[in-house]
Amino acid sequence: MPTDVLAREIVIKPSNLSASVHALLPTASTVRRLVITRIMSVAKHTSLVLSDVIMAAEDFVRHELAAMDASHDFSHIQRVRANARNLAAMEGLDAEATALVDLAALLHDVRDWKYSGSDDATTGAVTAFLTEQGLNLEIINRLVAIISRVGFKEELAGTNGSGAAPQALALSLEAAIVQDADRLDAIGAIGIARCFTFGGAKHRVLYDPDVPPRDGLSKEQYMAGGAQVTTINHFYEKLLKLKGMMKTSAGSKIAAGRHAFMEQYLQQFYDEWNGRL
Repeated sequence: MPTDVLAREIVIKPSNLSASVHALLPTASTVRRLVITRIMSVAKHTSLVLSDVIMAAEDFVRHELAAMDASHDFSHIQRVRANARNLAAMEGLDAEATALVDLAALLHDVRDWKYSGSDDATTGAVTAFLTEQGLNLEIINRLVAIISRVGFKEELAGTNGSGAAPQALALSLEAAIVQDADRLDAIGAIGIARCFTFGGAKHRVLYDPDVPPRDGLSKEQYMAGGAQVTTINHFYEKLLKLKGMMKTSAGSKIAAGRHAFMEQYLQQFYDEWNGRL
């Protein structure tokens, strides 16, 4: 029975009841305990269900990413999950919310548009998988909402009538944590390694001093890429922007150190490129 119905049925006190019958009715504190117990029971059940789905999702994602290059392989997923669990603990999430965060982090790169060529492939594949696992529609929608907000491109303005960048759109704390967790893996030492791995997989030039970074990219321009994209330019077009785009206080603190490391690396890169070191 839903908790609001349970509470409503318990607290109704018809005025014509005898004093002896009134004495049998539970107190307000008893009602509160019953409601809280019911809510905790539902949350515990949800967490147990999600833990089973997480186990199935690990196998699903391993298979999905088996042929991916090392910038977006299963090791990337595991690092993002570790980041997400760490941020969830630092931000005080409960067990159910942490399980949602873990599952969203696990599924966030399935059919990534950078490889699939489709902006809708991720949500379609994730929805199909979660439906097969028997999750209810409310939880599926929550997970899809989290995953759909992870990508950097979702915060770029559109040139096709979509208007300004949607930075102002509200994020749930769960979505903010998964987004920050993924972005932390895009910066720092790991981020540098992933950047050059992805550039190599896409046959990009390392650096060309005659090709400046593109500024003010729209979502469509970012997704289109282009022949003149260089790996070093990607630092300026995306990676160095991420520190200022973190949504959680915990993520911002971690990002600061990783951002500084990238700046040091770039200075070293230019010095070596120009024969100064």
